[in-house]
Parts: sequence; structure tokens; C-alpha cells
Amino acid sequence: MANMLYFMGFLALSCSLAFASDPSPLQDFCVAAPSGNVFVNGQFCKDPKLVTENDFFFTGLDKPGNTANPLGSKVTPVNVAQIPGLNTLGISAARIDFAPYGINPPHIHHRGTEILTVLEGTLYVGFVTSNTENRLVTKVLQKGDVFVFPQGLIHFQRNAGYGNAVAIAALSSQNPGVITVANSVFGTKPPIADDVLAKAFQVDKSVVDRLQSQFWMDN
Repeated sequence: MANMLYFMGFLALSCSLAFASDPSPLQDFCVAAPSGNVFVNGQFCKDPKLVTENDFFFTGLDKPGNTANPLGSKVTPVNVAQIPGLNTLGISAARIDFAPYGINPPHIHHRGTEILTVLEGTLYVGFVTSNTENRLVTKVLQKGDVFVFPQGLIHFQRNAGYGNAVAIAALSSQNPGVITVANSVFGTKPPIADDVLAKAFQVDKSVVDRLQSQFWMDN
């Protein structure tokens, strides 16, 4: 009986680790194909005979993103939506451009860990640990520095230099997802009841109403 309980515990732990990220592919590749009106967890596989080199290709990551927006930053994603061949491979990337003092606002990747490399400039970056500690972990990064943002934790980047900054991020999911904190709280449609947010943030409802009336953009 004790051995059986040990085995079941080991099996449960193994399964939890196995399903902690995107599932491993069961063939050489599974290029994403349009699924029509059918929804699945991931993407359907394209007929391998119809796969071409362009299914594994993306161009343009050398070009700066347009940072002329209120956030002063632009994210150029390279995930399964841009490269169908990433389907089932559990990896994606993004380029992030920053104008002087620009920010990539607090957000979450709920399906992937991020590893960020600074190509140009200086970035102040950080993440926040989960409840109840809520500890802020920060670092100033220079060109060539690398920093990791654990999956599911709120994190951010800010251009701490006087010129433009550029970073490349790699993520442990073909589709890591993004939840921008400010947008998800104050920019919902329909809006969250202002009395709920007023009590949560311990502010007057007029403050919440003003925040909800603003335009919340994605970068």
C-alpha cells in the first residue's frame, strides 16, 4: 500500500511537470493550419506534403517598431500567428523597441516564461512575486545583459537611458499570451463595477471612473 501511494504521488508529480508548458510534438513538425469553425487547444496540423520553407520563416525583426504612442514602446511578436511552423514546438520570440523613457507596462504571460536580452540601450526591469509576499525584484540591464521573467508573474520594462533601447525576448510557448494589468482592470468591456474597483484599490469611485474613461492601449 505504501509503495502504491508513493508511486501515485510520483506519477502525479511527473504529470504536473509534463503539462507545465506546451506539449511536446509527436512528429517532426505540425505546421499550423486554418481550423475554420472548429476550436482546439493549439492548432490543427497542415498536411506535411503541403509544408514549405515559408512556414518556418519570418522577416523584418531587424526593423524598429513604431514607438510614437503614449507608452513609448512597440512589441513585434514572432509566435505561431507569424510562423505557423512554431505550432507544438513550445517557443516564440518578440522584439521590443523603446523610445527614451518608454515603458513596456506591467503585464503577464500566463502561458510562458520570458528570457530578455538587451541589444541596445539601458533597461530598468522587474517582476513581482505572488501573494502574499508581493516582492519586487528589479535590475538595471545594459547592452548584452539577460534577465528572466518567470511564467505568470507581473513584470515590466522601462527605458532608463537617454536614447532608444531594443531588446529581444524568447518565450517558452508558441503562444505565451499577454495580459496587460492596467487594461485588464480599467479597460474591460463592459467595465468592472466602479464600487468593486474602488474598494479593491481603496480609492474614491470618482478616481475609478476617471481611469475607466481613459483609452487603454496595447503596445
